Formats: sequence, structure tokens, C-alpha cells
Amino acid sequence: MQARTQRLILRGGMIVLAAVLVSTVGAWAGGTTTEADRTPTSGPELLGELRSLRQQLDAKQGELEVARLQLDRVDAIMQYSTHYKLPADMATAVYDVALSEGIDPGLAFRLVKVESGFNPRAISHVGAIGLTQVLPSTARLYEPGLTTQQLYDRDTNLRIGFRYLRDLLDRYPSNMSLALLAYNRGPAKVEQLLGAGRDPANGYEAEVMKGFRHH
Repeated sequence: MQARTQRLILRGGMIVLAAVLVSTVGAWAGGTTTEADRTPTSGPELLGELRSLRQQLDAKQGELEVARLQLDRVDAIMQYSTHYKLPADMATAVYDVALSEGIDPGLAFRLVKVESGFNPRAISHVGAIGLTQVLPSTARLYEPGLTTQQLYDRDTNLRIGFRYLRDLLDRYPSNMSLALLAYNRGPAKVEQLLGAGRDPANGYEAEVMKGFRHH
């Protein structure tokens, strides 16, 4: 793809050079020939081909950018897969769903690790389910009629959990710690403690954010 782009650039340069030469020769010959004897230059045709080449170059640059983004995605997924010792399909799901819900993948992987250890069948003593440990009652706020069994589905669980986290991050836009505590303890509990002048921190937020750098 890069070689083809380089050939297009070279071809465009040659056309520009040809246009300059034609123009120069035409001007030089003008002193020795009459207006009727001059051969019309192919300027319009050259300009048309140049425009066509420009469009092709723009298209190739777009393809190169798409290819670069795809390579960056694959590289990131491989790194997360290696770091967390996850199968490629699990790492891919967490990464892609996180981005689709507006969550930094680095934060998403940390949250799932702390919540469930990447076990899609995990269930807590209060009935939170799956990878992101979502309560059925919370899940139904986003998808009414969702069954408990459906929350064990990997992609469904990730989508709802990350969407809930996104809402909490928007609720506490300048305080990720509070957003994570609300995810863990519930927004009502966090607000109750804050209203009473107490610190809602319980260590959960520090564990999730350990080593995290927002990108």
C-alpha cells in the first residue's frame, strides 16, 4: 500500500514537471513561431490528471490511517491479553466494549479484574453477577426485561457494567475515585456518607486505580 502511494506521488511529480516543461517550451517557441503554428498545450488535461491523482492519494492516506488504527488496536489487545493472562477473545471483548461505551480500556480491565477476576460466572453474596458484577435491578434500568441469565452473557454484562460506570463518571466528572466508589457501594450510599461529612472511601477505588494512567 505504501509502495503504491509512493508511486502515485512520483507520478504526480512527473506530471507537474511535464506541465512546467510544456509551458516553458511553449513560451520559448513563441518567439519563433506564429500564433497559428503553435501546438496547443495539454494544460487542462494535465490538471485533470493531477486532480485525479490527488484524489487517489487522499484515498490511500485514508486507507493507511485505518490500517494504522487497526494495528494499534491489535497491539493494545495483545498487551492486555498478555498482562492479564487472558484469552484473545476475552481481551478483545473488554477492549472493544469499553471503547464503545466511552471507557478507557485501561480502567475497564482493572475494574473487571477487581470485580470478578475475569470470571463470567462470578456472583457476589448480594447477587451481583458476571464480569462487571452488576445487580439485576441495576441492569434493568438500562435494559428493561433483562433476565438474570442474560447477565451471564459476556458482552451483555460488559456493555451494561461499562455503561453504568460511564454514567457515574459523568456524575462525578472531576473525581474518578467517587465514581468508582459509587459503582462499588452504590450512589445512594456514597451520597449519604458525603452528606454526613464522612469519607466513603473503602479501598476499592485505590485498588482499581492502582497503576492507572488515563489516556
